Amino acid sequence: MKVTKEKIENCQAFLSIEMEPEEVEESLEKSYHRLVKKNSVPGFRKGKAPRDVLERHIGKESLFEDTINNLIPEAYKKALQEQNIEAFTQPEIEVTQADPLIFKATVPLPPTINLGDYQNIQVEPETIEVTEDDINTAIEQLQHQHATWEPVERPIAFSDLAVINVESNIEDVPFINQKDAQYRVMQELPLPVPGFAEQLVGMNRDEEKEFKIKLPADYAKSELAEKEPVFKVLVKEIKQEKLPELNDEFAQTVNPEFNTIDVLKEKISAELNLRAIDKAKATFEEKTIDAAVNTTEMEFPPILVEMEIDQLINQQLRRWQMDGSQIEQYLNIINKTEQELRQELHPLATKRVTQSLMLGKIAEGENIKVDETEIDTEINDAVERTNEDKEKLKDYLNAPQARNSIRQSLLTQKTIQKLVDIASGKNTTAEIIETEDKNE
Repeated sequence: MKVTKEKIENCQAFLSIEMEPEEVEESLEKSYHRLVKKNSVPGFRKGKAPRDVLERHIGKESLFEDTINNLIPEAYKKALQEQNIEAFTQPEIEVTQADPLIFKATVPLPPTINLGDYQNIQVEPETIEVTEDDINTAIEQLQHQHATWEPVERPIAFSDLAVINVESNIEDVPFINQKDAQYRVMQELPLPVPGFAEQLVGMNRDEEKEFKIKLPADYAKSELAEKEPVFKVLVKEIKQEKLPELNDEFAQTVNPEFNTIDVLKEKISAELNLRAIDKAKATFEEKTIDAAVNTTEMEFPPILVEMEIDQLINQQLRRWQMDGSQIEQYLNIINKTEQELRQELHPLATKRVTQSLMLGKIAEGENIKVDETEIDTEINDAVERTNEDKEKLKDYLNAPQARNSIRQSLLTQKTIQKLVDIASGKNTTAEIIETEDKNE
């Protein structure tokens, strides 16, 4: 085996590995003995067919594929040892030549992280303020939630609820067809197609209207983009929203424990304050992490960003109750190619990788730890909060992989809190000196 280190770039080592013919032949022989036991060859007992007969039966390519699948991992491992390279994660392998067998390995190397003066970062906290307008807006939203709809005898206006029959087609192919559909007529509403709501404004009960709407170039179903469906709409009923009066009765409708409208306003104010505090806390943490990142110099292999993009896509799929096998269906829904989606997620993935690596380095330098008792407490709290099978959840969370995930989450939280204490001036001079002494 001949190993050539072509270059080191972007925290990656690029290796070219050429296998000796004898090594390939030895691996081919092993593959033959492995595959001949698994394949039934006509005219021979299982495991007894000669190699050339087996090659004709399963194809020479299948034998070679099995060979490289078993030969390359071992050869790669030896190449790392020979070149004294520490791989950070799995490599990218590309077979560039079959005879002699040559493959190239792009090896991700451990990131290099040089922390800056993060112990002196300062961040201004956001001002927490809940105004009377905020409270009134929240109350108005509650009014809409408890509103009733009353029939009216007048033309449709924006914000009305129209009961309609819809027939439509595109080039004589049925498009959207529905009877007794309840449709909220909102300005610039993109559903069912942009411009549909505007066509209904001014129509009366029992009125029928036919119109065309050209679909936008970025329409979700790309095959229909810029086509022009023909709609026929019959208005069967028009309803307008009636908001409840702001009185004690309304307060009790929202929550029987709220005796008066003043109590409702107090509860809303308290809830808005809690939300504002949580938002300000999250914003402060994000600004603090960004400030620490700005003091840090680092280099890491690009594969980490690609792996993070994979995680983000999987999260999106789970929100749609899909799995990895349904990626094509998901891409059709969002009207993007996989390359477009990955490019869109690249900045966020890069930010997350950068923050994660920096926080890990700080946790190491500050000797921040998470003990088993803390993990147990986190699991017990999660079990207590659930309404599902508590024992089943407890067993799941106590599995090694889940415990490691909880450990990492708690470690990240502790490290962020350390940075928040520094940024808000809670990190004392004595603590800083002690930390510096430990790092020397």
